[in-house]
Amino acid sequence: MEQRYYSVEEVAEVLGLHVKTVRAHIKDGRLRAAQLGRRYRVSAADLAAFTGTPTAPEPAPTPHVEVSATARIEGISPEEARRVTAALTASVSGRDLQGPPLRVQTAHDAGRAVLTVLILGGPADTAALLRFVEALAANPR
Repeated sequence: MEQRYYSVEEVAEVLGLHVKTVRAHIKDGRLRAAQLGRRYRVSAADLAAFTGTPTAPEPAPTPHVEVSATARIEGISPEEARRVTAALTASVSGRDLQGPPLRVQTAHDAGRAVLTVLILGGPADTAALLRFVEALAANPR
């Protein structure tokens, strides 16, 4: 979460004081401030400490889990590889996601007749797409 900083003028307005009074508090060391060039900036935490009001605790960061999975489909023709790729691409674009964006990349090696599918996304969405890959591979046209 970003730290909020106030100018001397904003602090004066919040506290209902004159700008010169705020500067005097900074000079005396009663109000902590960072000097940037010729201007002072007061952090929200320092302003709260000065006024004696508690600062709101920062919310705990939400854990972000992303999964990468690779699937290989062997013995697949170029036409079948295009069909599987199109089906996966359509599935991803129309999916209601539960987590981070779901990304799919495929690469077909015609010489070896292998389609490699790379999936990046949230655990639940990736698992669902892997089941779809399995179903597509099990039911060739």
